[in-house]
Amino acid sequence: MYVIELKDLDALFHALRGRGYTLIGPTLRDGAIIFDQVSSVADLPKGWTEVQEASTYSVSRRDDEALFGYTVGPHSWKRFLFPPRLKLFVASRAGKGFEVTPSTGNAASKYAFIGVRSCELHAIALQDKVFVGGQYADQNYSAIRKEAFIVAVNCVDAGGTCFCVSMNTGPRAEGGYDLALTEIIDGGSHYFLADAGTEIGETILHEVPYRGANEAEKETAERALAAAAGKMGRRMETENLRQVLNDNFEHPHWEELAKRCLACANCTMVCPTCFCSTVEDVTDLTGDHAERWRRWDSCFTADFTRVAGGNIRMSTKTRYRQWMTHKLANWVDQFGTFGCVGCGRCITWCPVGIDITAEAATLRENSFSPTIG
Repeated sequence: MYVIELKDLDALFHALRGRGYTLIGPTLRDGAIIFDQVSSVADLPKGWTEVQEASTYSVSRRDDEALFGYTVGPHSWKRFLFPPRLKLFVASRAGKGFEVTPSTGNAASKYAFIGVRSCELHAIALQDKVFVGGQYADQNYSAIRKEAFIVAVNCVDAGGTCFCVSMNTGPRAEGGYDLALTEIIDGGSHYFLADAGTEIGETILHEVPYRGANEAEKETAERALAAAAGKMGRRMETENLRQVLNDNFEHPHWEELAKRCLACANCTMVCPTCFCSTVEDVTDLTGDHAERWRRWDSCFTADFTRVAGGNIRMSTKTRYRQWMTHKLANWVDQFGTFGCVGCGRCITWCPVGIDITAEAATLRENSFSPTIG
């Protein structure tokens, strides 16, 4: 473990820019902490935090000058790895036929992600399984992911809708990063404990002024992480959860949920692991030029399950059930782990305050299965 003083943190930004990285990090804009291009420490949300509860989000001033004193906002890192809209190819008329030119999209982008939380590292790992680990790799995602440099930040505060401890995804980053930082404000001291997770991370660290961490500083960081783990805003009981959902596929509670759900798709848009998409073709008025675009889609939209024989999920009940059971049951069958990382975004950004942890608890408590109480 090493210590980077606050005054030296800009050297990290400089070292990354010097290696050709475009820095993406948290910044305060339009009443929210979002991810966007940053160039220095001055762009970070210094002294700001978020207040999150079901269907509630706001920013407020902290009583200190923490740079990473928030949890997670409306954006996730999939916005850059798996962009909301991506051109796939261009077709141009050539005589009696067409010439098709594949688009490279943003595959040439070389990003350094600043401030990645542990839950988001797990979310990125899940999307890696989808876009890189399967038989058919997504070329755009793979290219960006290969070049990405990740600076993780351990959580020393928990948000009102966080439940990463329940999902074993935080608050400490255990892997999947190049550098990990723990921000400590202790009395008059403000510094970052740093840990390199890769060879390139070690190389970058040596380009930043640092010193070895003493035992007192290490203990302070451990206490801060333990405190965050003990202050989760939510809890999800995961034991036998896959069985609970599978045993209660026709539970009447799904109907009650459907009465509240607006099928707006907010939960899937803000979720860091959702990966549903569709394609759309556009053409100019002459018919000489056409483009195919991929864009995010959602299992909550009416057209998502429309096939030649009709629509297989006509009701809000079936759409919400599909989303929740996929995250917490079927995902285990597909990938060997839950599709939820406990970031709490779906709770915060649901307009009617549907809480996935509460709904899972209700199904468990009123389970059809005699073996689960």
